[in-house]
Amino acid sequence: MLPWKHAVRALSVLLLTAAATLAPTAASAAPERAETVAAAPHRGWNDFSCKPSAAHPRPVVLVHGTFGNSVDNWLGLAPYLVDRGYCVFSLDYGQLPGVPFFHGLGPVEASAGQLATYVDRVLAATGAPEVDLVGHSQGGMMPRWYLKFLGGADKVNALVGIAPNSHGTTLLGLTKLLPYFPGVEDLISAGTPGLADQVAGSPFVTKLNQGGDTVPGVRYHVIATRYDEVVTPYRSQFLSGPNVTNVLIQDKCALDLSEHVAIGTVDRVTFHEVANALDPARATPTTCLSVIG
Repeated sequence: MLPWKHAVRALSVLLLTAAATLAPTAASAAPERAETVAAAPHRGWNDFSCKPSAAHPRPVVLVHGTFGNSVDNWLGLAPYLVDRGYCVFSLDYGQLPGVPFFHGLGPVEASAGQLATYVDRVLAATGAPEVDLVGHSQGGMMPRWYLKFLGGADKVNALVGIAPNSHGTTLLGLTKLLPYFPGVEDLISAGTPGLADQVAGSPFVTKLNQGGDTVPGVRYHVIATRYDEVVTPYRSQFLSGPNVTNVLIQDKCALDLSEHVAIGTVDRVTFHEVANALDPARATPTTCLSVIG
């Protein structure tokens, strides 16, 4: 093989491997399609008989990250919220034909359509007029397309993004190398459009952010970590506009070393900040002691 072809292959593997850390693990079994069949109840969430309480009148829909799924991404946060009285739901999205174990790889615009269908199902089952969305990585960014272009703003009270890919990622500068390796960008776009859409400067990211980051009537709460190695630079995660709260988790707990995966899956300081974002009227200070809360 010619030397430049070795380089193309090496960069392709490097980009795809780095992007794989956008979520913690792959699914262990092929899922049902998210737009038609909800995930089975798991440890208290995805229970479509759940009726929201007066204290927590809106169901919470959890939106996983790239390569994540409706269970593994939420083994920490979903029970945390269920224990606090929320009706909690999660979906799988972004499946590609012939790739049953990985999610979030399909075009992000199409994934937003799957989210729209799922939210309608949750609202119909619970009788609630609105939901709150909590998303990790792509799951904190993709819903913004739903809010902006698919009528989601009328059905969503708040979007809480944990390490969201709000303005595209440079993957620690790796994406800037793409023009020097002919064929790699086309390979990623054709094989995994959900990854290509998330590159800083992509047509998808450009259209998503044209005219402003937010839409009226929705509260936005972004939680980022300075140690994020996937969505870089980490400050690109923050949003601008009305009704926006941007939080750097180290400003709440300087000892918190969570990186991209941990902040969305196991970090209880972040979980506490999510609970505050969902119920700001009952919010309590997020500190390092929140890990025992």
